[in-house]
Amino acid sequence: MLLRPQQRTKLDDNDDRQFYSVPRFVTHVDEGFIDQLTQLYSDRLKPHSCILDMMSSYVSHLPEEIEVAHVEGHGMNEEELARNPRLHHYFVQNLNENPQLPLPDQDFDAVLNCVSVQYLQYPEAIFSEIHRILKPGGIVIISFSNRMFFQKAIAAWRDGTEASRVELVKGYLKSVPGLSTPEVIARKSDVPTFLQMLGIGGSDPFYAVIAQKL
Repeated sequence: MLLRPQQRTKLDDNDDRQFYSVPRFVTHVDEGFIDQLTQLYSDRLKPHSCILDMMSSYVSHLPEEIEVAHVEGHGMNEEELARNPRLHHYFVQNLNENPQLPLPDQDFDAVLNCVSVQYLQYPEAIFSEIHRILKPGGIVIISFSNRMFFQKAIAAWRDGTEASRVELVKGYLKSVPGLSTPEVIARKSDVPTFLQMLGIGGSDPFYAVIAQKL
C-alpha cells in the first residue's frame, strides 16, 4: 500500500458530511493561483471535452472561452454544486466512505481536482477510479497549494513539506498502471510557510501534477 494506516488519519475523524454541511462560497486560494490554474486548463484541455470536476464547489475555474461537451461535478455540499454555473450535472458523495465513482468506463476526456487531494484517505482507490473513467489519452490535473482544512487533511499531507506533497501526488499517479509519468508545474512562494499560514504577505504557491491515460 502507498500509505500506512497512520498516514491516512485526520485530526477530526467525525463524519465528513457534518463538516461540509454548511456551504462555503469562498475560493480558498488567491487570484494568482486561480489565474495560473485557469491558464493551465486553457492550455491542456481540448475543446468539446467531457470533464469531471472532482471534489468541486461553486466554481470550477474553467476558462470562460472554452467550449465543453459536458462537465460533471462532484463534491460534498449540494448547495455549492448547485451554484456552480459550469456544471451540467453533479452528485454528492463521500469518497472516503465510498471511493467508487458512479460513472461509466472510459467516458471522460479530463479529470480535475483543485485544492482537495489532501483530504483523500484512500487515494490509491480514487486514482484507480480516475484511470477507469478516463478515455485513452485523457488527462488528469491535480492542483494544490499550501492551504488546507488542517483538521481534515490526512497525516501524510499535514506532516509533509510542499516538496513532499508533490512527491506524494506523483506517487498516487505512479501507483496506477496505465498512467503516464507525472509532470509537475510549480510556482513556489517567496514567503516562509509559517508566515503564509498566518496570512502575512506573499502569494499562494501553485502546484499541479499532470498525467495522461496511456
